[in-house]
Amino acid sequence: QVQLVESGGGLVQPSGSLRLSCAVSGSIFSINAMGWYRQAPGKERELVATVASGGNTDYADSVKGRFTISANIAQKTVQLQMNSLKAEDTAVYYCNAAVKISYRRGASDYWGQGTQVTVSS
Repeated sequence: QVQLVESGGGLVQPSGSLRLSCAVSGSIFSINAMGWYRQAPGKERELVATVASGGNTDYADSVKGRFTISANIAQKTVQLQMNSLKAEDTAVYYCNAAVKISYRRGASDYWGQGTQVTVSS
């Protein structure tokens, strides 16, 4: 069974910084990509940033220049450094990994339980 465990959320003032971390465990053949999504109250879950196993990254326009994603695919960890935080960044942040549990099967998406990030003065 694949599990993702996030840490690092909390309350921060506007313009502050937070760092989220996520670790993947379980019986895994390979990881194709890892990333972060977020869901604010009353809104749909949206992509924040992803990193592929080859190193390519993708960011939502709203976080470009402020957030940085980094991952160690071999160690099955991913981090999100969030700087210059704004009130509109307030959301539950979810770690995601596209995982193959067998070479015979395609990758499936797995999710963490979510960690709350609140940006408020």
